[in-house]
Amino acid sequence: MSINYKSIAKKLKFEGRAFINGKYVNAIDGKKFQTINPATEEKLCMVAQCNHKDVDLAVKVSRKVFNSGIWSRSKPEYRKEVLLKFAELLRKHGIENSVLESVNTGKLIVDCINEVANDAPMHFQWYGELIDKVFGKVSPTDPSITSLIVKEPIGVVAGIVPWNFPLMMAVWKMAPALAAGCSIIIKPAEDSPLTAIKVAGIAQEAGLPDGVLNILPGYGDVGEALGRHNDVDAVSFTGSTEVGGYFMKYSGESNLKTIALEMGGKSPFIVLEDAKINDTLIDCAINSAFWNGGQNCSANMRQIVHAKVKDEFLDKVIKRVKKLKVGDPLDLNSNMGSMISKGHLKNVNNYIQKGIDEGAKLLLGGVSNIKQKGFYAKPTLFDGLKENMTIAQEEIFGPVLGVLTVKNDEEALKVASNSKYGLHASVFTQDINRAFHLAKSLPCGTVSVNTFSEGDIKTPFGGYKQSGSLSRDQGTEALNSYLQTKTIWISHS
Repeated sequence: MSINYKSIAKKLKFEGRAFINGKYVNAIDGKKFQTINPATEEKLCMVAQCNHKDVDLAVKVSRKVFNSGIWSRSKPEYRKEVLLKFAELLRKHGIENSVLESVNTGKLIVDCINEVANDAPMHFQWYGELIDKVFGKVSPTDPSITSLIVKEPIGVVAGIVPWNFPLMMAVWKMAPALAAGCSIIIKPAEDSPLTAIKVAGIAQEAGLPDGVLNILPGYGDVGEALGRHNDVDAVSFTGSTEVGGYFMKYSGESNLKTIALEMGGKSPFIVLEDAKINDTLIDCAINSAFWNGGQNCSANMRQIVHAKVKDEFLDKVIKRVKKLKVGDPLDLNSNMGSMISKGHLKNVNNYIQKGIDEGAKLLLGGVSNIKQKGFYAKPTLFDGLKENMTIAQEEIFGPVLGVLTVKNDEEALKVASNSKYGLHASVFTQDINRAFHLAKSLPCGTVSVNTFSEGDIKTPFGGYKQSGSLSRDQGTEALNSYLQTKTIWISHS
């Protein structure tokens, strides 16, 4: 049975208030800001504009419930039951939540269904199931000593999330933090706050105690207040490298809280001379650059191609890019929705113009009309990139694919490594030795071979260099980010 997503969109009821201590509330100062549908520029609702006063209240509530032990020291079976119920309810509301996310972001509904209706509940189920499978250790000691190594929740956590995957990035913080027994405050991006706000009410319906999860919409001052707060034990941030640096500063100027960072990228897509330039490879090339309109930190926009196969590769890519349909995100025939805002569309346009000015060869697309209705960018293709051009070095966060030509594997590795970022890379080759050589040599957190993939919930995700810190999202590694280690040394002689 086909689903009429546009009909669902018309019936949506928007909630824009903050969620503190189990209740939807206005900001203490009563301020609000407008959130819109970037695909249509339609006004959706007014959203609570929180500030440091709301942060102080949410942190106080979070600390009180953490210290009470109702969640932090509860039986693992209880936390497991609540998270599994949460997953069940998220599936029940999956379609509606997906449409809400699409309307608030301009993301394709098919992507929202995959992320919001499928992946988000799966994360709560996976970490819920993991709760009663975390074991401590007993270290070898003298017989008169028993040494226990145990894990405890770190405390009050702040999750600062971006606008490109609003609910999924919130879930990447929420699920492992809640599984660990922490209290968590989510600050959603001001451009896309609605799904995080909506899901907080679903968490309460699942039985999560009041105050364990709080949602504070607002601008950057909310993130800064959380980063500087002396009673926040950890911050998990996903966003730009520039802002990530601020959180390191905030930590140093406050209580030295733990800072987990997942930041920008300029990920390479490497095609060696023996790669098969087939439909699968071209699908990956297109998806890696244009998925979510290129608004993806692991987007592979630097496509580094061996000269021997470059012409064949480029010919097939051109044909595919020409077929991409940019349009209504709720239309299943659309291949790309809108950019998140007019300001961001202008920024993407500026990068495209910079590429033209610096001598890259524009093959398709180009600067978009900012006066059109909706913030739609053109899928853009450049040839003749040089490794130090601006568009080959800086994160564009838009639908721009650039091709760089190389003569051998080592040149490909050199060009791919020439970046301040180190988040992701894709490598295409039929030679397993070449694949392993590049996978082990590339300075980045994830390498996919003969596909474009970030892995799945079982694999950690994060970056090297200025793409991240030692912490990781997803996998058991994410759970460990919200646990601290204690040694208990017992003498019984």
